[in-house]
Amino acid sequence: MSGHSFGDVTAEYLALRNTAALVENRLDVVWVEGEEVVSFLQGILSQDVAAMTEGAVARTLLLQPNGKLACVAWLFRTTDAVGLVVERGLGADTAKALSRFLIRVNASIRVEDRSVAEVWGPNAGSILTKHGLPNPDGWRDQVVSLPLHHLPRFLVLGDVEWSPALTRAGELAVETVRVEGGEVRNGTDVNERTIPQEAGLVEDAVSFTKGCYLGQELVARIDSRGHVNRHLRGFVVAASVLPPVGANLMSGQKSVGTVSSVTESLTMRSPIGLAMVRREILLGTELRLEWEGGSVLATVTELPFDDFTNP
Repeated sequence: MSGHSFGDVTAEYLALRNTAALVENRLDVVWVEGEEVVSFLQGILSQDVAAMTEGAVARTLLLQPNGKLACVAWLFRTTDAVGLVVERGLGADTAKALSRFLIRVNASIRVEDRSVAEVWGPNAGSILTKHGLPNPDGWRDQVVSLPLHHLPRFLVLGDVEWSPALTRAGELAVETVRVEGGEVRNGTDVNERTIPQEAGLVEDAVSFTKGCYLGQELVARIDSRGHVNRHLRGFVVAASVLPPVGANLMSGQKSVGTVSSVTESLTMRSPIGLAMVRREILLGTELRLEWEGGSVLATVTELPFDDFTNP
């Protein structure tokens, strides 16, 4: 992403939530192309790729053979290809992981080499129109709709001469809105040790009717007769103290979770964050966040903090 800030984090944050802002260099797109692309991905990804119509967009998971996460992604179908959207820097690893299964399959895999930008905010659609771009519900031409709950968010492929008047948003503002929306980040909030049910990813990203796919057994077993021992939760800090990533959530003398993302929310008027928390810790529980040299009280809360229904 283009720097932590472009000079006014508050203005960037308000534009992302209330009007519109341009975000650049945050995402990679992996293309899977060829005659057998749908049947190939149907046996690899958790989403029902075959049931998706042209232009459709959905969440999906790439799992390890043991059922734990390799990657969380957005998936979209075009006329003759399927695109996977992941965080910047994960495109090559995702392409490599998929390529391991590309045996006697008429398909090819590549990482998008054009620029990848996003436009966020309630006015994002009108911004696209002013720049001669479509305003789709899913995928159309070079634009993909990837909404964050009720907040419009569009990915744009290829070079566009963006208006100088359009607010540019940097990493600090984008991360705050992401955390408010409870959206996980690969390698940060979830990793190769994460079970999909722990992060609340199953409802939107997993099909239980499509048949077999890589890593299916663990996900299906937990869904039918099991449970997980921790869940992704939000927490609201009780004071104006920004705890570091890696801080422990303590219940008495026992660590019951670790901070994975943290930010200061202007809307919540408090520092907030994400953490994997033991399942016995109920929503609304007050815990102590502890780290070397500091501590603060925080309350465990359900995600998302904000679904952006009311900008």
